[in-house]
Amino acid sequence: MPTNGINKALKLQFGLINYENRYLTAEAFSFKVNASGHSMKKKQIWTLEQDEQDGQAVFLRSHLLRYLGSDKDGKISCGAEKPDVDCRFLIVPQSDGRWALQSETYKRYFGGSADYLSCFAQVIGEQELWAVHLALHPQASLLSVARKRYQHPLGVDSLVTLVYVDGKYSLKTCDSRFLSNDGKLVKESSNSTSFTLELKSGKLAFKDCEGKYLSPVGPTGTLRSGRCSKLGKDEMFDLEESHPQVVFQAANKRYVSVKQGVSISANQDAETDMETFQMEIDKKTKKAMFRTNGGSYWTLVTHGEIQSTATEVEVTTMFDIEWRGQRVALKASNGKYVCAKKNGQLSAVSDTVGDDELFLMKLINRPILILHGENGFVCHHKNSNTLDANRSVYDIFSLIFNDGAYHIKSASGKYWYISSDGLVCSDGEKSEDFFLEFVEHGRLAIKGSNGKYLRGDQGGTLMGVGTCVDATSLWEY
Repeated sequence: MPTNGINKALKLQFGLINYENRYLTAEAFSFKVNASGHSMKKKQIWTLEQDEQDGQAVFLRSHLLRYLGSDKDGKISCGAEKPDVDCRFLIVPQSDGRWALQSETYKRYFGGSADYLSCFAQVIGEQELWAVHLALHPQASLLSVARKRYQHPLGVDSLVTLVYVDGKYSLKTCDSRFLSNDGKLVKESSNSTSFTLELKSGKLAFKDCEGKYLSPVGPTGTLRSGRCSKLGKDEMFDLEESHPQVVFQAANKRYVSVKQGVSISANQDAETDMETFQMEIDKKTKKAMFRTNGGSYWTLVTHGEIQSTATEVEVTTMFDIEWRGQRVALKASNGKYVCAKKNGQLSAVSDTVGDDELFLMKLINRPILILHGENGFVCHHKNSNTLDANRSVYDIFSLIFNDGAYHIKSASGKYWYISSDGLVCSDGEKSEDFFLEFVEHGRLAIKGSNGKYLRGDQGGTLMGVGTCVDATSLWEY
């Protein structure tokens, strides 16, 4: 689906792991740093910024919005509110994918362990090497910098899951296969599906076990390792946010489509690209916009008709979504509800919601689900059938559509359900309905069949007890 510039490159955020397998950590007290973190949580996440004038130098910003720096004696600090000359580092990538960080100003290398960190080494040793663990949500779209388009081998929806294991990354498709360096999709991970991550000018590159880089090959852009062992534009990629893509079905059982010109009508019997819409949630208003596969938006026109004639975001392209269990209602900018007329044409002319104003909305580009909340990822508890919501690692779950609701299945083949005391359990023999509500840009709420929202409690256990949508019940997906 064309992006027309609407998808944005994700900020590169990551954890840095030293030779003792500990994460670089920024403490609030006196803005001190150490390498003592056992896992990647808020204090262990760093944001990469680049000098706009000089693309080689980078700055490392902590979660406290302060910058890592080194003085001429190698003393490390992290209290600068704005980056200065002491905060300028150069990334020196190693063959195994790890980074060495060199002070651009003093030409010394950063390293150490625990509370004993310095930037005074004249050469790169084991203590000066850092593994890079990306902190962004692992599901994104992969965009070729050279070709400016998404990669077909990674699924029709171009969604890829980055799987991090022992300092390397695998690229996993929506149907749970791994990309091999020869361009094939395989069921099992191996050495040929593991890539080291390299960074250049804010772009990512993936180097395989033979030292060759992934790049799009041929007219279809098949993604595979090329012959080149040197990094160029063809081998560079952006990771971009992947908006949800949905199809709508009206009460007449027909799919909403743009197949017959600019009119948005519920008149098709099958799902194709013409019936697929990219749903974007505006960050400020939290209203929804629907973009066609041709790049235009749904918009309200004369007499309440909905057409696909808008090329820019306007007031008339924004819709409120009302979540009504297994169906949704859409309210246009004129305050009227969208209904499907007898001929299928969508028009915002209704004051109340009846059958003609209710639509089945199916998410089509998230067959696998990874959830990240305010305290971490959702992951199976090690010693019980419950789920944790505060982990630095994630588990991958299957998302199965069921008439406006969803079933969530673990890798074991068992289903999620909510117990009588509100615990979300993952060992159900029978499936249970959950409802996805896309309420904010990049985040959703999940309501159980008990009418309560999923959230993590103070101990980190996933519970189905929330009575409203708030920060504790919002999930990156």
